[in-house]
Amino acid sequence: MAVISGDGVFSHVFIGAKDTATSSKFYDAVLGALGINNLGPAGTWILYGRDKPAFIIAPPGNGEAPSSNGATIGFAAKTSAEVDAFHAAGLANGGTDEGAAGPRSHLPGAYAGYLRDPAGNKICAYSFSE
Repeated sequence: MAVISGDGVFSHVFIGAKDTATSSKFYDAVLGALGINNLGPAGTWILYGRDKPAFIIAPPGNGEAPSSNGATIGFAAKTSAEVDAFHAAGLANGGTDEGAAGPRSHLPGAYAGYLRDPAGNKICAYSFSE
């Protein structure tokens, strides 16, 4: 089992996916656009991060379909070009559009793109004025 730690508010984010192979292909593409790497499997878990696991995909522990209704996971992007690449990679790898990449008027200097992953989880990438 991987040891997970972090300096931020969260140690990690864990999401459910019945088909981890399909989800892994999707996240390899979208997170790769942000410089976040697939660190490999740990049992049935797929681990992502820059230098330590911070984002985990695994089959739901209770065996039921994953549900993220009302939840969104936001990833930090360095530039608007990274947000564009994240969104395009998601659409090309089985994701669906939940909000095209572009400026967001609700936060000053915000640029974001929203997707649903193949398991139905809602994710986004945000950058702020470059």
